[in-house]
Amino acid sequence: MSIISIIPYTYVERKIKRTQKVTIQHSKDMCLYTDNIQTENDCFHINSIFDISYKCVSKESGFLYLHTNQGMFAYTIHTDPAAFIAAYKDIKKKG
Repeated sequence: MSIISIIPYTYVERKIKRTQKVTIQHSKDMCLYTDNIQTENDCFHINSIFDISYKCVSKESGFLYLHTNQGMFAYTIHTDPAAFIAAYKDIKKKG
């Protein structure tokens, strides 16, 4: 199965090391396939996703929301998601 579209997302991990609070920012990829969307920890079947939306919070970042039958999942992104969302909607339209 080949990847239709990819969008990078980030998440922040906070740890306490000895006497310091350390913040680590991780970057991962969200991959759109013809039958699912996969993230680092989750896999959503395309039929369980109702919609994908985006909210810009600054010039550098925004939130990509996956509205699913399991709830809403938010991912921080730093790139324009228009191509990813359009590819998703094209798959849903054909599906």
